[in-house]
Amino acid sequence: VQLQASGGGLVQAGGSLRLSCQVSGSIFTINAMGWYRQAPGKQREWVADISRGGSLTNYADSVKGRFTISRDNAKNTVYLQMKDLKPEDTAVYYCHAGIVIKSWRQGEDYWGQGTQVTVSS
Repeated sequence: VQLQASGGGLVQAGGSLRLSCQVSGSIFTINAMGWYRQAPGKQREWVADISRGGSLTNYADSVKGRFTISRDNAKNTVYLQMKDLKPEDTAVYYCHAGIVIKSWRQGEDYWGQGTQVTVSS
């Protein structure tokens, strides 16, 4: 099972980016999915998450109103639409998923490899 994140890059303050993270491999189901980020010299922090069906979303206060998380279960993909980006959003962004490999097993945490987002002032 792999999580492949993409969509990061360099953008000016006020700009937008859309991150994607696709789960590949043999799985039974994907539970909640989310995004975290880690800025240089700081601990990894939670950004947003979304329930299995997509109806429930949660956001860190620092991104509320600017970021939107969504998912396409047919594609096993989670997205993070980021608008009005600020220099303090600069970080490596990691996707996370709770994945059940087999129906009789509990879900396990999986992480993507990270994608760099740099916001210039």
